[in-house]
Amino acid sequence: MNAENNNTNREHQDRLLVSYILNIVGFLGVTGGLHRLYNGKIGTGLLWMFTFGLLGIGQFVDLFLIPNMVDEQEMRLKLKAGVSPFGVPLNQTPAATEVYKSPQEKLMIQLLKVAEKRSGTITVTQGVMETGASFTEVEATLKQMLKSGYVTIDNDPVTGAVTYHFHELG
Repeated sequence: MNAENNNTNREHQDRLLVSYILNIVGFLGVTGGLHRLYNGKIGTGLLWMFTFGLLGIGQFVDLFLIPNMVDEQEMRLKLKAGVSPFGVPLNQTPAATEVYKSPQEKLMIQLLKVAEKRSGTITVTQGVMETGASFTEVEATLKQMLKSGYVTIDNDPVTGAVTYHFHELG
């Protein structure tokens, strides 16, 4: 990766150097605008050629504008090659089609579905029966959801069992 950055930086420096050399050639009377043509600015490059760099004034101003011209041209070349300005391929297929869910996240989703079937209320035993997870896993997951504010805890008035209430489902 570092070698690739060095190579890209070297290419950028080379393009800058060539652009400045072509600009200076315009001052020497050969022709103006070559640096603009080199950086993809065809219309203004031709204008500079036929007006001797806008009588030298445009040629002089371009000494300060060349770095931006080079950056713009490099961006156009990257996009044309199918690469983003950051060097990432634009049409690359994704490496993964699904986001990884931890076992606890999967258990949370299963418990939500169980609670939805039971009008937003669930006990640890019901969670174990419906999900197949252990008592410890279900209880730990429900306590985590309690800490996060997803559920409240209460006791069933008839059986005395600890019940978890999902506010959004009940």
